[in-house]
Amino acid sequence: MENAKIEVVVARPEDARIIALLGRITFSETFGHLFRDPSDLLHYCSNTFGLEKISRSLLKKENLFWLGLADGLPVGYAKLKLDVNSDFVKASRVGQLQKIYVLKDFLGYGIGLKLQDTLLSQAAALGCEEVWLSVLNENSRAIRFYEKNGFKIVGHHDYTIGKEHFEFEVMSKALSGES
Repeated sequence: MENAKIEVVVARPEDARIIALLGRITFSETFGHLFRDPSDLLHYCSNTFGLEKISRSLLKKENLFWLGLADGLPVGYAKLKLDVNSDFVKASRVGQLQKIYVLKDFLGYGIGLKLQDTLLSQAAALGCEEVWLSVLNENSRAIRFYEKNGFKIVGHHDYTIGKEHFEFEVMSKALSGES
């Protein structure tokens, strides 16, 4: 895959199965080791990445999805939610980078960067002044990635899944001049 052709395409409603599967796999690859009870992980993945939920999400006008492809195979995806409020961001038009997930075997090929650049460009084109995201504070690889790409830590929040308690960094990036 070293010379793989990398591309990003807009996801369509018929891509729901692909996104649901990619979400389950990539979430488990990234965070599965943090769950003491495997049923908590399974329950979360079933709820968050269930086919029905992803299908509904793809149809909402405030949600935009992209697929990252390597030699035509779907290996990652990104989701932007438009007009999202945040206690940490004061701009009037705000987007939330809700997900950039790439299969573990394809990390380091630039797919995440291409997904992020596409998402940020589209957010700016749609009038977003700022984009924010949450990243697990233990995920130093992701935090470095976002910092390298102009995001700054602007706050923290907690989240509980089953018996597990997680701490997140909130990061944001102004989009002036991005489009």
